[in-house]
Amino acid sequence: MKNTNLGAIILAAGKGKRMNSKSVNKVTLPLADKPMIAHTVNLLEKVGIKDIVVVVGFAKKSVISVLGNKVIFAEQKKRLGTGHAALCGLKKLPRRVDDVLIINGDDSAFYPQSLIKNLIKTHFLSNAAITFLTIDKDNPFSLGRIVRNKNGQVIAIAEEKDATKAQRKITEINPGCYLLKVDFLKKYLNKIEKSMITGEYYLTSIIDLGIKNNEKIETLKGGSIAWRGVNTKDELMEAEKLFPLTKIVQKG
Repeated sequence: MKNTNLGAIILAAGKGKRMNSKSVNKVTLPLADKPMIAHTVNLLEKVGIKDIVVVVGFAKKSVISVLGNKVIFAEQKKRLGTGHAALCGLKKLPRRVDDVLIINGDDSAFYPQSLIKNLIKTHFLSNAAITFLTIDKDNPFSLGRIVRNKNGQVIAIAEEKDATKAQRKITEINPGCYLLKVDFLKKYLNKIEKSMITGEYYLTSIIDLGIKNNEKIETLKGGSIAWRGVNTKDELMEAEKLFPLTKIVQKG
């Protein structure tokens, strides 16, 4: 699949406090004998994305040394959340890019090629401003729940701390895999409001802005896939066990 006007931004600037990694960024830790983020870059290359921006921050040299000249680097000097990180990446994105895939560097190694290809296909066929992936998790604790109306349209993403008792029972969640028109991103990224609790800007808020302004929002339901975020050493061990399952899907 050739996507000459499609680019990608990988968010990889976070400190990963719970991982307690002081000298290297957690995205460079090995998963199946390869740095996590290297799997992500390989995935993007295989689906035909050539313009790849990696947003670095904490222990940036460890990320740069792993990827070398395979990608474009953008630095997030102050860690002000995923929305701010996306803004840093956007500034480095080549002008020829019309649509951009934004993913996290610590979980995206798990996405099967077929899933990303379907996301791209859905995005272009629907001509949506933003198309994002949803997946099902038996235990969705701490993850943003997808709230839909009776027609199946997304009306909100309810974060754990804000979700009602009924919303917490929802198993369809947002893993943080977004495909957006660059014009849409430029229009709304600067309108994301800072969290009063953390002082950060969250990329999830751009979906709320899209819904509020009647922009076309599309989703791709990924179902139950072998996916997990990696924030602790225990989660990295679990990821090591889960990772071979993604390869089975690739071959299926």
